[in-house]
Amino acid sequence: MNTILGALPDAAHVALLLGFPPLLLGVVNRAKSWFSGRAGPPLLQTYADLARLLRKEFILSRTTTGVFVAGPMVALATALLAGLFVPFGSRAPWGFAGDAVAVLYLLGLGRFFTTIAALDTGSAFEGMGAAREVAFACLSEPVVFLALLALHRLTGSLQLSVLLGSGLVGAWHQAAPTLALLTAALFVVLLVEGCRIPFDDPNTHLELTMIHEVMVLDHSGPLFGVVLYGAALKLFLFAAFLVRLAAPVATGSPWLDLGVFILGTLAVAVGIGVVESVMARLKLPHVPTLLVGACVLAGFGFLLAWR
Repeated sequence: MNTILGALPDAAHVALLLGFPPLLLGVVNRAKSWFSGRAGPPLLQTYADLARLLRKEFILSRTTTGVFVAGPMVALATALLAGLFVPFGSRAPWGFAGDAVAVLYLLGLGRFFTTIAALDTGSAFEGMGAAREVAFACLSEPVVFLALLALHRLTGSLQLSVLLGSGLVGAWHQAAPTLALLTAALFVVLLVEGCRIPFDDPNTHLELTMIHEVMVLDHSGPLFGVVLYGAALKLFLFAAFLVRLAAPVATGSPWLDLGVFILGTLAVAVGIGVVESVMARLKLPHVPTLLVGACVLAGFGFLLAWR
């Protein structure tokens, strides 16, 4: 009986990982609709879009190879695997010493395959989007690594279940400025990795201004559904990282901790909707400036943690 009860939180973790991410996109869109005075799409619209895409056929260009099909699949698989190490409540189903670094490399591997899938089409537009994606990643990934090093200093571990565990409650009392700087920096990373305004606009159809969307112009049907679901999953993982950093609640009940986490991720989705409602998309030359600013914030947090 104890074994079964102990496995239930892990099952809930997997169920949340698989089923919850599309809801975040619905919450973001409803928040934006509320700001503009519109009714907006239903909260579950993303689920309906995924179901519709899965029923369609997909068309492959003659210039593409198996890399084009493998790109979205590998990106989705790496995100799902990374999600098993990220704690949603009190702990994650899987974990080992140093798994925080492994999770970042898994997400980097997914980005690599998404990029080469775009290059595989031979399209100049998709190559332009891939170049932008990689260039911005060079500025956003150091922010996450600096945050991990600072958290390692505060918690003494590089395992995500410890880095983002209950030990952060005491850290907020002792090193609140450090954690506040890291939270602000990681929210900027969340926006750029989630392809949200002010860095990217997932609703635009102007190739010259797109970043992530231009990389998947040739994907269609079920393959595009995999891309859409993978993007929602990646946004959910970064939101989970942010929630566990900003609100490392430890009530002693895994179910209550999971409930608090769900409310936190919904609040992050509303926050994204607010940002997209009050800000316009930045000009591309200004995007690196904001990412460098996030890196400076994370750098100051790192220095404060190691002083």
